[in-house]
Amino acid sequence: MTNWVLRGLRTGIKTTRYPGTEDATHGVTPGRPLPAPLAQEDESAVVEACPTGAIARSGAAVAIDLGKCVHCFRCAAGRSKAGLPWKQDYEWAAYPNDTTTTRRALEGAFGRSLHIRFVDAGACGACMSEARQLNNPYYNMHRLGFFITPTPRNADALLVAGPVSDAMRLPLRKVYDAMPTPKRVIAIGACAISGGVFGPSFSSAGGVGEIIPVDVTVPGCPPPPLAILHGLLVLVARKPPMARVSEARGSIRSGQ
Repeated sequence: MTNWVLRGLRTGIKTTRYPGTEDATHGVTPGRPLPAPLAQEDESAVVEACPTGAIARSGAAVAIDLGKCVHCFRCAAGRSKAGLPWKQDYEWAAYPNDTTTTRRALEGAFGRSLHIRFVDAGACGACMSEARQLNNPYYNMHRLGFFITPTPRNADALLVAGPVSDAMRLPLRKVYDAMPTPKRVIAIGACAISGGVFGPSFSSAGGVGEIIPVDVTVPGCPPPPLAILHGLLVLVARKPPMARVSEARGSIRSGQ
């Protein structure tokens, strides 16, 4: 035990400095595809290569729905004859409906003490695994005023992963109804946003938004911890959401 204490003192503080400064540490994010003009045949190849339909034609470029992207890299430049560039960032959180009304409703709702309840609504486990990392020393979300609570009756925000399987529809609704107001919901991962590779189907919904209202979406399959942290900061109006650009210019849109 003494050796571990001494080693910790020698190592010093290793917690990420995000959101104060950008975290460029290798491996903190898988990155995301960016829309780019392509030759017609290359554009068709990229659109057809996407297994979830996240890429669609949009004028002279392609539009990318991050809410459906599962990071399979089939569209990435270098993986095919001509592909899309990738950006190694992680601030992906967005409002489902990017309106002034939505922003006003979220801003000022919470202070610097947000209590969060996690719900696995039929996820494969990857998103929940990433979300759990927020409690470890590197990400240490407590320093930002975010805390986990085991009961929805003490929760301000609901963090939901998974497409909402048939068996989880009623439990998810009960958890949401048990939360005091004001309450907010963050859908994390492609499955929770659009159903991902699982839904909509006979056994799962097409995302959390079909069962309960969603306030913030965090794309990814799974989203890295910093992306989830960005979603929490967006929820409490301490970080701006991802910018929404017109499709004609090759937009990147969050899934519904």
